[in-house]
Amino acid sequence: MPIVVIKILIALGLDQLLGEPKRLHPLVGFGRLAGGLETRLNAAANGSTPHTSPQQQKRLGATAWLIAVVPMPLLVWLVSQSLEGSIAAWVLDIAVLYLCVGRRSLHQHAERVGSALTAGDLEQGRHHTSMIVSRDCQQLDQEGCARATIESVLENGNDSVYATLFWFTLLGSAGAVLYRLTNTLDAMWGYRNQRYLHFGWAAARMDDLLNYPSARLCALCYALAGRRQLALACWRQQAQQLSSPNGGPVMCAGAGALNIRLGGPASYHGKLIQKPFFGGTEPAGAQHITAALQLMDRGLIIFLAALWLAWLLLPSGWVQ
Repeated sequence: MPIVVIKILIALGLDQLLGEPKRLHPLVGFGRLAGGLETRLNAAANGSTPHTSPQQQKRLGATAWLIAVVPMPLLVWLVSQSLEGSIAAWVLDIAVLYLCVGRRSLHQHAERVGSALTAGDLEQGRHHTSMIVSRDCQQLDQEGCARATIESVLENGNDSVYATLFWFTLLGSAGAVLYRLTNTLDAMWGYRNQRYLHFGWAAARMDDLLNYPSARLCALCYALAGRRQLALACWRQQAQQLSSPNGGPVMCAGAGALNIRLGGPASYHGKLIQKPFFGGTEPAGAQHITAALQLMDRGLIIFLAALWLAWLLLPSGWVQ
């Protein structure tokens, strides 16, 4: 069995057994540091926007991304290189990947919504949905909560699991850190509002770049793990209708694989956004939340099996 698959399995096992750290998670600490950096450098946050051009704001945002993201993966890479070939190198890789991957957390958040909706407690369903999506949830009905949660499961399945494992496979623990920090900054600075439109441009573009290959790999795994033909058709015909270049393929393929109807109008900060419907024909329900989580896990098995197959077929050294 390839070494990278063994490390991934151990890290996923730790994630399933331990979940996220009970005390301060490193990504939470990073978020606080990034928030302070943004407050100092973002012209729109400190009131000097009229005196700062969009190009200057983009340069400041790019500088902030470099300061926030680059040092940690570089440090992890240097330490990894110094430990190469030792047991300590294994421990480092597995520990870092455990801290970067978020499979169990995604399961827990989604399962809370599913349990509330199954019990008929719409208020609790709305509350738990609001914990994992950015849209307004106060007026969502049962189907709306289910749709929002399933979309989050499908898209975050890539962000929290597939993309993290993809970059770990390519670049080791430094790659996993590079991706997760970039993804975290996109979640913080990637909004298209007055404060972040220009400052967050670099963070959003870097996240798009790093997610491009993994999102298509994730979409393919979803398709192979579910209704393959419908998933591929939805990916091909509907993905370009969604605003996200990477979320589109992932969510459309996942919705098709499950044959459920997702998307539709959604309210953000009191403003109704007309989004297209996509996917299959069945209305989303609480049972489909469980089905989406199972789809993500079946796709993950396919991903790991593909790594194993690559190890068997490709020349030595391509897959460790």
